[in-house]
Amino acid sequence: MVLVDPGPDLRACPTSRVQIDLNDDLLQDAQQPLIKGGALPVLPAAAYLSPLHYMKTCPNLEAIIHQKLNAWVKRDYTLAPAIIRLHFHDCAVRGCDASILLNHRGSERAAEASKTLRGFELINDIKTEVEKQCPKTVSCADILTAAARDATVLAGGPFWEVPFGRKDGRISIAREADSVPQGHENITSLLNYFDKLGLTFVDLVVLSGSHTIGRTSCYAIKQRLYNFNGTRKPDPSMNLNYVKLLRKQCGLDSNYVNLDVTTPRTFDVAYYRNLGKRMGILSTDQLLYSDVRTSGLVNLMATQAEFFTDQFAVSMTKLGNANVLVGKNQGEVRLNCNYVNY
Repeated sequence: MVLVDPGPDLRACPTSRVQIDLNDDLLQDAQQPLIKGGALPVLPAAAYLSPLHYMKTCPNLEAIIHQKLNAWVKRDYTLAPAIIRLHFHDCAVRGCDASILLNHRGSERAAEASKTLRGFELINDIKTEVEKQCPKTVSCADILTAAARDATVLAGGPFWEVPFGRKDGRISIAREADSVPQGHENITSLLNYFDKLGLTFVDLVVLSGSHTIGRTSCYAIKQRLYNFNGTRKPDPSMNLNYVKLLRKQCGLDSNYVNLDVTTPRTFDVAYYRNLGKRMGILSTDQLLYSDVRTSGLVNLMATQAEFFTDQFAVSMTKLGNANVLVGKNQGEVRLNCNYVNY
């Protein structure tokens, strides 16, 4: 199967399993401007991430993450999509630096857009165990990125190797988090937002496929059901029978409904098929089907399940590499994911 080109960030990663032992000083040097004469380009920060980063310093890291995540998801299966969403909200603001986890007044976590995010306690539980076994070694950003991968696998999705070496950011601002897409933007806005993360229209369509699992609040879709664009009527792009079903389920704004009405607990391509039936619950979902820039790929995903799962792994790797912090003077390894080190 031929996958869409993941781009230079991913191609530069050491997927050959040959480890290059770079210390922080070399990492710092590598991020300086072009060498004299401009002969060699600066490698992207993600090129210095490696699946082998913790091989000697925390060899049990992935086992710890898997065991903890598995135990929590067994108790509450909705935590799997919640962790994937938490990871996206982290990477969507300042890159994958665990800034969404910082818990202080005015942080991303306190933003209006973050009020329905979940999974913080799970990440804290993982971090506590990791600190016991590998103190002052593993970043919260790496933990969250690997947890999103394991959550995908537990939900029935694909496995991919996570390259490690991210640092945790020290800045977290609520107003920046409120710029994260909330399900009512147009496709142009979404494409522009993804472009700033180094992601393409392919990644937009593929990562939207994570809506094959998970839920949304009735408050988030209320306007589509009752008063679309001030018309006092439902969104005409929605299947009328679907509107009636959602109205029954949404007696309260605080109720939750499944993003995928047909197979809500299965990682599959039913999400894309539902769009063809005008059963996209978020307006951004349905617009993927109607916009000429994305509709062809939606139709392809709806009929090619293997292509979707393979490309999902590629796009999630690219997301996890977005604007990462590496090197001696960038970020830190937090001792507690909720607070910066002092």
